[in-house]
Amino acid sequence: MLDFAITDKTHDESRQGEALVLTPSGDKAARKLYIESYGCAMNFSDSEIVASILSEQGFETTADYNQADVIFINTCSIRENAEQRVRNRLREFTIAKVKNPGLVVGVLGCMAERLKAKFLEEEKLVDVVVGPDAYRDLPNLIGKVDEGQKAVNVLLSREETYADISPVRLNSNGINAFVSIMRGCDNMCSFCVVPFTRGRERSREPLSIVKECTDLFNRGYREVTLLGQNVDSYKWNGREIEGQEQENVKVVNFANLLEMVALVDPELRVRFSTSHPKDITDEVLYTMKKYENICNYIHLPVQSGNSRILDLMNRTYDREWYLNRVDAIRRIIPECGISTDVITGFCTETEEEHQDTLSIMDYVQYDFAYMFMYSERPGTLAAKRFTDDIPEAVKSRRLKEVVARQQQYSYARLQAQLGKVQRVLIEGFSKKSDKDYCGRNDQNAMVVFPVHENYKPGQYVNVLVERTTTATLIGVVV
Repeated sequence: MLDFAITDKTHDESRQGEALVLTPSGDKAARKLYIESYGCAMNFSDSEIVASILSEQGFETTADYNQADVIFINTCSIRENAEQRVRNRLREFTIAKVKNPGLVVGVLGCMAERLKAKFLEEEKLVDVVVGPDAYRDLPNLIGKVDEGQKAVNVLLSREETYADISPVRLNSNGINAFVSIMRGCDNMCSFCVVPFTRGRERSREPLSIVKECTDLFNRGYREVTLLGQNVDSYKWNGREIEGQEQENVKVVNFANLLEMVALVDPELRVRFSTSHPKDITDEVLYTMKKYENICNYIHLPVQSGNSRILDLMNRTYDREWYLNRVDAIRRIIPECGISTDVITGFCTETEEEHQDTLSIMDYVQYDFAYMFMYSERPGTLAAKRFTDDIPEAVKSRRLKEVVARQQQYSYARLQAQLGKVQRVLIEGFSKKSDKDYCGRNDQNAMVVFPVHENYKPGQYVNVLVERTTTATLIGVVV
């Protein structure tokens, strides 16, 4: 959870669509917006889109919700505990609502899409419910609440990518930025609500992505992360590319897009997330190898190391396919960092199948992992088809074993960097001391080193790694 505040009021005059303009007069002139975001990077990126849309309507932001006229929570539905945190937070906001009866409280994102109008009926805690494809309608919806109504828009779109909106960078360090390249998901993983909350997959026009990355670089940003639920399935079929004849426009795939962004400037680092094992191609890997400014780091969720469980999860690959993709990464980009997602205790998972997950961790030796117990989500294919039959105690014990195994490999991967020189993009002061800078290396590991008078945030520096903690490389500038 993060508190967001606008640090850059970039406007896009080309934004289309009807909306009720909140006139900047009287007490509307400086209405304050407070946004909290939960969950994936896409939610944080969406909050920047929301801030941009409302900044055009005269809103300013505040980091103190007690000062806000409008409070939004951008929500995640991927796990039950994430939804419970949102409900608890909304109850806290009711105190602010007592003090300020005109306060508007809204829920955005995946949880809004999943629960829809039930949020207004059951929770009695919110005034506005808005799905991920309806953010352009926010000024109109806030206007309805001002008139004494409740407001809901959870319509999903097959076209909306917000490509024409220049996101306001929230809580920005002025160095790293998220750039959304696509929305939605066509993969129907049986445990996942995303296809139901974010709709069908659609890719953003590539030239708008390059333009956004170029603008960020010109404003001093030095790293972009290209975002999508499955970036490897990015595909633009050439429609509506301005100034080009339709018959002369080739299909742009993710490898092509990566190259286009890498060519913005050699000093602009490029990262991306998330990759899907069924779609990541050798072409993408060779593009990464070709350009030094594309970081050698891939997040490649495995979820389970057992083929039967992967089939029940509807992941559309098996253990052998996944290992083939890992082998390709190691062959083409030997120094590439790999991280993953793991779910323990999926429906009917046996002890032997759990051991398959541990063994695939032994084979890959991930740099980092997000690890969870299976949490049944209403409306998913798994909830409809399978019984959540693994006892919580067994799920918990298996998760502890996965976490322990990953801690072992995370530390070993860091230890392998001892005595090596890392190229680091300085992001700012470390969390513990203003006498140290911090930044990430090519493989996404955090590096901490003493402040050097010749360097400042936003610059690249070479750091000799002298020691490590369990999660951080520590060194000196060379």
